[in-house]
Amino acid sequence: MQRQEKISQVIVTAGQMRDIEDRIFAAGMPVVALMEKVAGLVARRIQAIPPIPRKKELPQAVGSRVGILVGPGHNGGDALVVARELHFRGYEIWIYSPFSKFKELTSQHLQYAQSLGIPIYQTIEQLPDSDLLIDGLFGFGLEKNLTDPIASAINQLNELSVPIYSIDLPSGLHTDTGEVLGTAIRATHTFCLGLWKLAFFQDRALEYVGKAELIDFDIPLADVEAVLKDAPSIKRITPATALATLPLPRPPVTHKYKEGHLLLICGSRRYAGGAILTGLGARASGVGMLSIAVPESLKSLLVSHLPEALIVGCPETESGAFTEGVGGAIAQLQLPEKTDLTSFNAIACGPGLTRDATPIVQEVIKSDRPLILDADGLNILAQMGAIATLKKRLAITVLTPHTGEFQRLFPDVADAKHDRVKSAQEAALQSGAVVLLKGARTAIANPQGGIWMITESTPALARGGSGDVLTGLLGGLLAQAATKQISVEDIVATAAWWHSQAGILAAQERTELGVDAFTLTQYLLRVIS
Repeated sequence: MQRQEKISQVIVTAGQMRDIEDRIFAAGMPVVALMEKVAGLVARRIQAIPPIPRKKELPQAVGSRVGILVGPGHNGGDALVVARELHFRGYEIWIYSPFSKFKELTSQHLQYAQSLGIPIYQTIEQLPDSDLLIDGLFGFGLEKNLTDPIASAINQLNELSVPIYSIDLPSGLHTDTGEVLGTAIRATHTFCLGLWKLAFFQDRALEYVGKAELIDFDIPLADVEAVLKDAPSIKRITPATALATLPLPRPPVTHKYKEGHLLLICGSRRYAGGAILTGLGARASGVGMLSIAVPESLKSLLVSHLPEALIVGCPETESGAFTEGVGGAIAQLQLPEKTDLTSFNAIACGPGLTRDATPIVQEVIKSDRPLILDADGLNILAQMGAIATLKKRLAITVLTPHTGEFQRLFPDVADAKHDRVKSAQEAALQSGAVVLLKGARTAIANPQGGIWMITESTPALARGGSGDVLTGLLGGLLAQAATKQISVEDIVATAAWWHSQAGILAAQERTELGVDAFTLTQYLLRVIS
């Protein structure tokens, strides 16, 4: 893997980033040299922002008047170097800094800015109009809540309706949890310096970071690996990694059973669509064989939508829900060699079941097959006692909860809304399952504490049925992975990435209002083709 690809995957805490920087400085890199390099890269990105034509009566193009928000630390120093560079390139610059004490290097840059005639203001009321603001008030590692007067100033800056570009992290966000420490800059765009920080992948920080971009300033991989070697890995999945994990290319000589056999257990008369959408997601995965167990009255409906699948009709209640386990129905199928749940490489269970299907969930949990539980499969598991039940399983289990389901499954784990990374890690460690915690930034945790983060998504996926599609897609990939020795957490992360990218692509063409779950299935193959 190339250095740039590796660096783009790494996610660090504030403490880890501090240790990495300490290694760089201890090796002889002068702080002043690194500041010049980093700020120079940021200044070039600011200069690349296309100007917007201004009204005829105004002489300059929009983008030429830049306000620089300067804090007391090295983040403020970065901002001052950016100010200097933009000043030399003809931008009209002013500086806002309400502080009286600064780190030595930052103080020197401030003194030089004054010598260049760049105006410096200490109150919001003094600030001139600007076309954009550059936020260098506070960088990574902030721990304490911001208080007045700086908190009030940030609130007023947020109300200016001017684009704000933050350096490293929007001022006021906790680096690890994404918590708003009293108040925070609402950035339009954030230049994350060196390595991705955890806050960028916490749902509650997303409305503050805006569009995020990594500024790679050539941190040696050896320093990153030396600091992170004993810690559970936290990585963002990239397109290159996801595509490389797919079970492609297939060998020239193969057959359908070598490309995975998936059993879906889903649906009820009330939620027949859940079974269809899960099946369509599985179809898109390319799984070699697809069997779908549904209540008997849904069999003809599923055949009409998925003619290539083997549809298993199961006994049902008067309301059209499963009445008992699927083993008896499976045993009647003419499958090669085996005629029970061991015939399958993976099982996915839950979408559209209703909670009447407790015997079904109990049956599949007792099986020795890799198992995905979603929707009512998760709700039934929660009633059974998730951690104690899962610890008895001999095969891998993948759970796919949203935050509400997560809380029911793991009531003693910290609220996932506060720190989804830590919560997913803890749930996976306690249960022995791979936990896919859905959200604007989906986290996938393995039982060893490792995390994959899905770093792009779209609110277009906030629609009924989107999760059913993911369950089917994931099930199909997991069944194929079982035949090809691909790591479970890697294939789970790849499925989540693929699903997310399909939503993004669909939203780009149809807007966020036009991506229903059925439409989503039609975009899945376009992502990888």
